[in-house]
Amino acid sequence: MLDRILDDAMRRAEDAGSQAAELETLARLAPPPRGFSAALNGPGRSLIAEMKRRSPSRGPLAPGLDATAQAKRYQAAGAAAISVLTDPDHFDGSLDDLIAVSAAVGIPVLRKDFLLDPAQVWESRAAGADAVLLIVAVLGRGGIENMLEVANAAGIDALVEIHDADEAHVALDTGATLIGVNNRDLKTFETDLEVADRLAHLVKGAGVVSVAESGVSDREAASRMWKLGYDAILVGEALVTADDPGELVKMLVAE
Repeated sequence: MLDRILDDAMRRAEDAGSQAAELETLARLAPPPRGFSAALNGPGRSLIAEMKRRSPSRGPLAPGLDATAQAKRYQAAGAAAISVLTDPDHFDGSLDDLIAVSAAVGIPVLRKDFLLDPAQVWESRAAGADAVLLIVAVLGRGGIENMLEVANAAGIDALVEIHDADEAHVALDTGATLIGVNNRDLKTFETDLEVADRLAHLVKGAGVVSVAESGVSDREAASRMWKLGYDAILVGEALVTADDPGELVKMLVAE
């Protein structure tokens, strides 16, 4: 499954790479980014609320989801930031969703995708993203270093995603200051909150904002992440399938 996702991601990366100069120009004309990492490091508990219509493993979750309306619900409920999946082939997302959501809300927005080419960082900024997702398991040490350098040039934050201790060391060694621990295995797509347990001590260093991703669907799981010391949680499937996503946001961040 991951191989198919990455094959399609490479095609999109090549398209962006062929327009690198134009995308950088557009990005430099975009309004200033809203400080994604800073929004997660404020007082209280921070939740990144995700826009996710489909899962590669579960299939359709919220077909026809109105991204703009959902984003406004998230913001009104107190979400610190929003994550927008832009993969059209496996998650039913799009850059149009990113553009629309960024324009509709005042809180920072993350572009969540399998980014492979530095041009996609500029593409994300041009589309209104305040942060991009960079996956260590996909990019490797050299790729992370390169993409972080471009993100810095673009003035955009980078959420560096890890799945194990080796990847945690790569993230820290490359200077990542915003690190996401993904409880979802990229090969099996199964979630295990023990991943967050095992890696919490590695990502709580000075100057690092830590995010627990995937598998948090109720107050018990959220409480577990807060007790481990994570600065933020990222929640997707539970929110897009909830009868009242706003109430769920409030419940997950309640003290």
